[in-house]
Amino acid sequence: MILYDYFRSSAAYRVRIALNLKGLPYDRRDVMLLENQQRSPEHLARNPQGFVPALEVEGGTVLTQSLAIIDWLDARHPAPRLISADPDARAAALARALVIAADTHPLNNLRVMRRLKAMGVDEAGRNDWTRHWIVEGFAALEAMAGDGPFLGGDAPGVADVFLVPQMYNARRFDTPLDAFPRLVAIDAACTALPAFAAAHPDAVAPK
Repeated sequence: MILYDYFRSSAAYRVRIALNLKGLPYDRRDVMLLENQQRSPEHLARNPQGFVPALEVEGGTVLTQSLAIIDWLDARHPAPRLISADPDARAAALARALVIAADTHPLNNLRVMRRLKAMGVDEAGRNDWTRHWIVEGFAALEAMAGDGPFLGGDAPGVADVFLVPQMYNARRFDTPLDAFPRLVAIDAACTALPAFAAAHPDAVAPK
């Protein structure tokens, strides 16, 4: 498999974690977002949205959207499962993941930051915007967290895969985390695992 990736992309970070948890080999190809390589004709042919990640799998099929990719990985490589087959547990896990995937991260990604800058919002204002929406999402997710060591229960699941990259973003933008002790503890439990550590932006950043 070939992962078209960017080291600081939250969505790509999720897929790196999922691939690592499943022990699947893959090659990384950097798509440098700050250099607008995601808008190149070559990359747009892979993903018409011009986003990362894109995962090329056997036969040349290219998968896009991190949640869709993780769902495909679960279907093709079910051990360990990241999304429960039980309907109730599946719905709960996807709801937690979507707090980040649908309602938090999209408000803070690169294209939104660039649009805010073009509208005249200064860096301090853009950073405040980012922190605001992270805190909104984390407040909900803190209330949705269960009692286990992970959001997914006794083992990391799809919600944990989405949480960890957002925690990385939160710290990048100096987001206060004192109100979210469960999320901080879950993040620590996850990042202690080799699969998460190997996916960290610092571990894959271009040299």
